Amino acid sequence: MEDAALPLDENWKILVSLFPKDWVAQAWETGAVERLRGFGDESALMRTLLLHVGRGYSLRETVVRAKASGVAEVSDVALMKRLRKSEEWLRSLCVSLLQENGADLESENGINLRAFDATVVTEPGKTGSQWRIHYSLRIPSLKCDFFKISPTVGDGNGESFKRFPVKENDFILADRGYCSPAGVAYVTKARAHLLLRLNTGALPLFSAAGKPFPLLQRLSSLPDSGQIGEWDVLVCAPKMDVTGRLCVIRKSQHAIEEALKKIQRQETKHGTHTKEETWEYAKYVMVYTTFPKTYTALKVLEWYRLRWQIELAFKRLKSLAQLGHLPKYDDESSRAWLYGKLLVALLTEKLARIGRDFSPWGYLFRDERA
Repeated sequence: MEDAALPLDENWKILVSLFPKDWVAQAWETGAVERLRGFGDESALMRTLLLHVGRGYSLRETVVRAKASGVAEVSDVALMKRLRKSEEWLRSLCVSLLQENGADLESENGINLRAFDATVVTEPGKTGSQWRIHYSLRIPSLKCDFFKISPTVGDGNGESFKRFPVKENDFILADRGYCSPAGVAYVTKARAHLLLRLNTGALPLFSAAGKPFPLLQRLSSLPDSGQIGEWDVLVCAPKMDVTGRLCVIRKSQHAIEEALKKIQRQETKHGTHTKEETWEYAKYVMVYTTFPKTYTALKVLEWYRLRWQIELAFKRLKSLAQLGHLPKYDDESSRAWLYGKLLVALLTEKLARIGRDFSPWGYLFRDERA
C-alpha cells in the first residue's frame, strides 16, 4: 500500500508547490478550519475538496475514494459542510493566484466593479443533464455576489444581462455573448455602466447623426501594433438610444497571426466562407463601453484585460477539467464549488507557465525564510 501511494504523494507535492505560500494560514484565517475532525491536516482537507471539485466526483464517491486512499474519513454530509465553510478560503487562494499571474486587482476608488459570465455544466452519468450557471464576481475581491443555476433549455435561459440584478452605479464587465441593443438598454435604464467586447454582428453601432458607424474606415487609422483608438458611438435600442464609446487597440503581429489562423481553422472545419471585414476585425480588440469619460480608453482596455484573464481561466477549466457534480443545494456550497473550479483552472495555468522551469527533481522548494 505504501509503494502504491508514492506516485500520489509525489504528485501532491508538485501541486502544493503551486499554492500560495500562506495557503495553510489562510485556511484558519478564513474559518475553513476550526478543527480537523476526520482529516489529518489541512493538506488532507484540500486533497479531499479537490477530489470533489477538481475531479468532478459526487460527494459520496469523493468520501469513498478519500477513505480508500487514506486521505480522510468523513461522511458525505460532513464534506458538504466543509465545502460550505471553505468558500472564503478557496476565494482568497484564487485572488492570490490571479495576482501572481500579473492581474492588477487594486481597488478603483471604491466603485462597484463586477464581472458577469455564464457557463454550461454537463452532469456525469447516463442522463448527462445540462445546467447553465450565471455568476457575478466583484473586482478586486472576486466575491461572488450573484449565482443562479437554471436549465439550458426553455425561454429566458440563455445568456443575457436580464438574468442578473443590476443596480445604480454598477460598473459591469462582460464578454461579447452579452452584446445586444436590448441588453445595453437594460443596464442603462438601471443607471449602471457597462464594458463589453464588441460583437459586430450583434451590436450595430451608429454615429451621432444616426448613420452606420464607419468601423473599417476608423480601424484603418490604427496601422501599428499597440495603437489605441477611441470614438463616440450610438446604440439604437427599442424606445431609447444609448451613447457610448468604442475603445480599440491593434493587436501585436503574433496575436494577429494567431487570430487569423483561428479563422482559417474554422473555415476548414465547417466549410464556411468568412466575410472580408471579419479578417480585418480580427486584428483588433474592440470594446464598447458606457463608462464615464473620466475613465480613459487605456483604463477601459486594462479592465477588459482583467476580465479576460478570469474568462481564460474558466475556458481552460472547461477544456481540461470535468465540471462534474454541481451542488444545487444552496448558494453557499455552489459558490464554494465555483471558487474551487476557478482554483483548479488557475493552478493549471500556473503549472503550464512554470513547467519549463521545473527543477530536475520535479517540484519546487518553499523558501521558509520568505
